Amino acid sequence: MPAVTAPLVAIAASTPRSRLLAIELGSRAFAFAPGQAVMLAPHGSSDRRPYSIACSPDRVAASGRLELLIAIDNASGSDLSWATPGVLVDLEGPLGTFTLPSALDQPRLLFVAGGTGIAPLRAMIDHALRHHADRRVSVLYSARRSDEFAFIDELREHESARRIELRQTVTRDESASWLGRRGRIGRADFEAVVHEPAATLCFVCGPPSMVNESVVVLQALGVPSDQIRTEQWSG
Repeated sequence: MPAVTAPLVAIAASTPRSRLLAIELGSRAFAFAPGQAVMLAPHGSSDRRPYSIACSPDRVAASGRLELLIAIDNASGSDLSWATPGVLVDLEGPLGTFTLPSALDQPRLLFVAGGTGIAPLRAMIDHALRHHADRRVSVLYSARRSDEFAFIDELREHESARRIELRQTVTRDESASWLGRRGRIGRADFEAVVHEPAATLCFVCGPPSMVNESVVVLQALGVPSDQIRTEQWSG
């Protein structure tokens, strides 16, 4: 598929271990479904890597900018030393089938994220809240530390407005300042957010162990297998 060349206009620290890149599309046509990804590289480079799009098509239409959340400090993370405002990048895509359906049959939606796995889910959540406001949306979000929840202010704003139900847990944070749940996502976390298993469409994105364990628990709670959509990343 042909690549789109566009300028990187902003790079921000979303968390200590991730960066949010904003790419100015302007009037360039770039249609995608919530949850899809792109292949990204500095302009002219053949080393394109896949990254989930972290914003909905609606947000892109309003701002003209495509957002990507990129981990920077693990074995499979990216060297972003080239990423400075004004540099040109090549985008190829969209790609991927981990998407929010245009038509939803279930009245409840559950989004389960581990770390930067929140990126495609953020796109889906935003789109669902805009176009399926009658759906009940729950979010289960796990991170290593309390400062590693990307987009958390946005999610908490949705929670305060009663647009979503949000449950967080940290796995490696011993700080006394964190008063929430600790430990890996487990059955108790799912029981707290899965209210009608047969009527819930689930999206799970994160490291393989979290994704696999989540599927097992969701099935045990009665969520039909064909209502559990997953995407994994490693590293």
